[in-house]
Formats: sequence, C-alpha cells, structure tokens
Amino acid sequence: MTNLNIRPAKPSLSELTSCLSDYDPDAMPVRQAQAIISDCITPVTAIEKVALRSALDRVLASDIISPIDVPAHDNSAMDGYAFNSADLRSDADTVLAVAGTAHAGRAYLGAVASGQAVRIMTGALMPDGLDTVIPQEFVSPGSAAGFVTIPADAVKPGANRRLAGEDLKAGSAAIAQGRILRPADLGLLASLGIAEIPVRRRLRVAFFSTGDELRSVGEVLDPGCVYDSNRYTLYGMLQRLGCDIIDMGVVGDDPQALESAFRSACENADAIITSGGVSVGDADHTKQMMAQLGDVAFWKIGMRPGRPLAFGSITSGGKQALFFGLPGNPVAVMVSFYFFAREALLQLMGAQVAPLPLMRATAAVAIRKRPGRTEYQRGILSMNDSQWSVRPTAAQGSGILRSMAEANCMIVLAHEQGGVAAGDAVEVILFDGLI
Repeated sequence: MTNLNIRPAKPSLSELTSCLSDYDPDAMPVRQAQAIISDCITPVTAIEKVALRSALDRVLASDIISPIDVPAHDNSAMDGYAFNSADLRSDADTVLAVAGTAHAGRAYLGAVASGQAVRIMTGALMPDGLDTVIPQEFVSPGSAAGFVTIPADAVKPGANRRLAGEDLKAGSAAIAQGRILRPADLGLLASLGIAEIPVRRRLRVAFFSTGDELRSVGEVLDPGCVYDSNRYTLYGMLQRLGCDIIDMGVVGDDPQALESAFRSACENADAIITSGGVSVGDADHTKQMMAQLGDVAFWKIGMRPGRPLAFGSITSGGKQALFFGLPGNPVAVMVSFYFFAREALLQLMGAQVAPLPLMRATAAVAIRKRPGRTEYQRGILSMNDSQWSVRPTAAQGSGILRSMAEANCMIVLAHEQGGVAAGDAVEVILFDGLI
C-alpha cells in the first residue's frame, strides 16, 4: 500500500461559522440543519493505492479510464452457428455448410466462404466476414450432417454478436471518482486488467458515550444504572460506512474527564460522535466543553425522535475535527445518525452522496403528528392486496430500541405535515441497505 498524500483537508472555523448567519439555531428544521452540515464539510484529500481485492467499500479517489476496449473483439453472445447475414434467404429456410468450430479463447483461423457457417461457442471470437449468430436451439432439428438449416425469420442480421468496445471503449471513463466500490466494480476493474487503484484514506471517527449511569457490557449493573447500548449501535453503523473506528468507551459526568476525552478524540480523528450530554440538564457538560474547545452550529432540531442534537467543530493541539453530539436515548441515536451524521461522514470521506431513496406506501392505521417538526416513526412495511402498506411499530418511545429491531423501514412525516389518516399515502425509507 502506497501513501500518496497523508494530510487531510479539514473545515476551518471561519468556514463553519460562515454557514450559520441565515439560520435560527433555536428552531432548526431538519432540512436547514442538513444543509448547514453539508455546507461545512471539506472531504479528506489523503489518497493511497490499494490492491483490487482490498478496495471493496473504499471510496475511489480518481476516475478510472479504460485502457482497452471491452470486449476487445467481436464475439458470440451464445452457443450456436455464426454466419454472414448476406446468406440469409428471405423466402425460405437457409441451408449452410458447417466449415468448422470456433472455441472461446482461441481465434478461428480457417476461411469461411459464402454459403458456409461456423459452429461457435459463447465468447468465441467472430470469424472474419461473419456478423450473425443463431442459437443452437433455433436451428432445424432435421439438419443433415455437416449442414445447418436456419428457419425463415428465425434470426435478424447482426443478432447475438457482441461488438468490440460495446461495454467500454478504450479511453472512456469506466468508474467515476467518489464511488464506493462494490463487488460489480471490482469485477469491472479486473476486466480492464487493473491491479491497483487510488482510494481515499479511511475516515477516522472517535466516539464515546457520556453519563455516570452507563455501564459497559460485562460490568456489574448497579441500581439506577443501564448498559450502554449506544456504543454498539454506533460501532455497527460506522463499520458499515467503512470508517476506522476509535471507541473511547464511557465518559462520566465530569468536566475534566470530558475535556480530556474531547481533546484526545480531536487530535486523533476526523470526526467525533458522542451520545448523551447535549440536553439542558445540570450534569450535561458538553455545552460547557464546546464553549471552551470549539464552535456549535445548533443544539436542537425540530424533529422526533432526536430533538437535542449538536453539530460543530472542535480544535485541540492544532488539529480540528467535526463534532456530532447525538441524544442519549438509543432510538434517537440511530435516527439522528442516519439522517445527519451518515451523509456528512460520506461527504467527508469524499464519496458521492445521493439522497436516501423514498418510496410511497399506504398507511394501514391513522398516525398522529403535529406540524412544525419532522418525525421518523419506525414502521413495518408489507405487501397487501398488491400494494405496499405500512404501520408503525407498537412502541415509538425514543428509548425503546426493540422498535428499531422489529421495524423494516422508517415512516418519514415532513415538517409541515399533520396527522395521517388510515389509507393516506406516506413516504418510507427502507432499512435494507441502510441499517
């Protein structure tokens, strides 16, 4: 692995605060908050070359230009018989003599005269002068030995021939930079003979939970305490994004411990994610730390679940990191991550970012909702009478993580939208591919 550039580009404080003048941080609609975050991000610039087998889920750093035509030569799309379409009769069956056989992987070297065909295998190069292939199952079963009979109108001229360069022309763009490479992309790159590719370095993300009541899995659960589930959901979500993860554990409600954690995270990561500590309680010290170490664009969002949500940047030791302060309730952590932090992290790692795809479904039951906030309700989507129907999970509390495990989609109720009657159309985002 070869490092080409090891310095990441980070957003400056001036870039961050310049985004905020047009917004009201005390009543921040979801769309405005998402726009602020997007405006404040500069992708990392560090690039490294990796072997093709190591490139899965990495972000491509530059366009890949095809060095060859794909396919390199005209070839057959199936097993059958290759011939010159000029020999086809329009008024009757066409009978052609079989001159030989063309196999994949080696050229057919014999000459093919008018009135002759060549038995050909899938992928075999088209012999000179031949432009059409008829599948073997379409020829007449009564063909005599050494001849093939093509029924009238059984095939059109040029059929079943793959042209050189019809997939990719030499010199054309094969894959654009910013793509998160999937298995099909690796296969495409291999078909071009490319062994190493440039990718953005992995994003480093530090995260920790805050609160004296939290216990890590394996510790004794004292009265009034709970096990910390947020670090496990955050770990899973960050792992799915392909980040390098720094799990800093649980930080208690102590200003000095919190400052130490923030400084260490800032000096070792591109982004920091915390859960808990961003509300208005006396023991929520994050606000105090941010006043000391960084800038914050907003603290509250007009959404449910996840109203207390902070976004900003932290500076320590001459380094800077983006900051996402997520709520403490488990469902609110996942919702705020998916609809705020996820897209921002993708943008930060230099990936192409597309809006999450919405689909429409019919509400199976009435859904209560008041205008003035965006709501993300956990839903169960199913097919009923040839149409998609969705209903909320029974429990919608922001602390009920079981509702996320039971759901297969999120029902998205827009900021301006009111209640939904049974039978109304609603928008949903599928968990498949997201979670």
